[in-house]
Amino acid sequence: MKRVLWYLIAGSKGGVNRARIIKTLHDRPYNVNQLSKELDLDYKTIKHHMKVLEEHDIIFNSTGEKKYGAMYFLSNRMEENYSTFLDILSKMKT
Repeated sequence: MKRVLWYLIAGSKGGVNRARIIKTLHDRPYNVNQLSKELDLDYKTIKHHMKVLEEHDIIFNSTGEKKYGAMYFLSNRMEENYSTFLDILSKMKT
């Protein structure tokens, strides 16, 4: 998981936005529209990053389908590795 997070957050374009999404979802579940408003990012941008995060088992949605309004949560795997995520963020800032 550590390698996946390094790649998704520090090693690829869009990592900053993906990190913002992960941090926001750690607080509470959101749907794509809510995240778009909360993070002041375009809806399509959020959808793209959500797809990437879902493909890497970082997040999941409540319905298992790509329906409008589906709520997204951090996966159990991501919850278990949240401290690793925070460690990566801290190393990026230094």
